[in-house]
Amino acid sequence: MLVVDDSAFMRRVIGEIIDGSEEFRVVGTARNGHDALRQIHALEPDIVTLDVEMPELDGVQTLGYIMSETPRAVVMLSAAATQGGVDLTLRCLELGAVDFVRKPTGLGSHDLSSVAATLRNALRAAMQVNLNGVQLLARPRFVSEPPVVRSRSDATLAVAIASSTGGPRALAEVIPGLPGDLLAAVLVVQHMPPGFTRSLANRIDGMSELRVTEAEHGEPVVVNRVYLAPGGLHMRVVGSGPGTWSIALDEGPALHGVRPSADRLFESVADQFGAASIGVVLTGMGKDGAEGLRAIRSAGGAGIVQDRATSTIYGMPQAALKRAGAERIVGLAEVAPSIVGLIAERTVRA
Repeated sequence: MLVVDDSAFMRRVIGEIIDGSEEFRVVGTARNGHDALRQIHALEPDIVTLDVEMPELDGVQTLGYIMSETPRAVVMLSAAATQGGVDLTLRCLELGAVDFVRKPTGLGSHDLSSVAATLRNALRAAMQVNLNGVQLLARPRFVSEPPVVRSRSDATLAVAIASSTGGPRALAEVIPGLPGDLLAAVLVVQHMPPGFTRSLANRIDGMSELRVTEAEHGEPVVVNRVYLAPGGLHMRVVGSGPGTWSIALDEGPALHGVRPSADRLFESVADQFGAASIGVVLTGMGKDGAEGLRAIRSAGGAGIVQDRATSTIYGMPQAALKRAGAERIVGLAEVAPSIVGLIAERTVRA
């Protein structure tokens, strides 16, 4: 493993965390992007931990070269102290980084312990990455004309989407692929810490015909809107039928070690929308979304699962398929068309 950071102190801290685990070994360190590229060619590390903000050649530029010229698993290290830092981190995920880890903000044992656990989990994910499924996006797609502003209409159909490791890049493919007149509400759980989901929603909103926002407690669930669960909060749909459905956010216990939990969202969508619901499970570690997809299909709704070939990590799709089955097992490029097709089938039935 190669550790890249412009701070000698941070290189030492990250190196000690990695070497403190029996699973991983540091084979080299680099102080900037240029040094990192030389070391990658010389050492051929399986995994690179890469600082987002560096002088000379920053993390985004370095990652772009790595993924285009010498692809391998990369985990970003982000201070995320400014909005610019958050945006750069999200850009790295779009370019193919497996995941990101916040740098320690202090020297306290609790902070370092938390970072160590998060980093090791990210490195375990990196060991399972499907590099063939990591497709470099040359640039984000942006809507050239603003979407037509439509009057509010309460949703009668709902699409629930679950994603984790590799998810930001997958969502940047799926949601912009949906038409502005989808005639359904879209609710998304992406495993991500607080402070990043609002920026992720804003980035995807700029690429999409649908309006994409970070969800707010109590807001109505309407058609042609995408609601992204805020980091650190579970999101559910509550109400008693069309015209009463709204977003509920809470700080309940983590499920499967995550909050927000896709299972919590999916189960509420199954309960409220029944057969007028579609569950989608995209790339990610673990099994979140599997039980929820089973609930949606048991209620008469439909399921879509991303295939192995295009998943960055096949854990969540595989668990969902094993537990719940699916109407569609498709590559990432076919997820949006599959959503549109299943919505059309349900609209005709209605």
